[in-house]
Amino acid sequence: MHTLPKDPMILLSYINTKLRDEYPSLSALCDDLEINASDIEDKLSIIDYHYNPKLNRFS
Repeated sequence: MHTLPKDPMILLSYINTKLRDEYPSLSALCDDLEINASDIEDKLSIIDYHYNPKLNRFS
């Protein structure tokens, strides 16, 4: 299991960078890092960011 940043703004930057540079989708990122997509989505929804699969990023 991969440890993610706890601060939502840092998490946003970390996840969007990974999605841009390394992964074609949120599910691919989560499968590879063995993390739960809903945990990321819940944490980022607190700061009003949501995953857009067409853009492959949280915005």
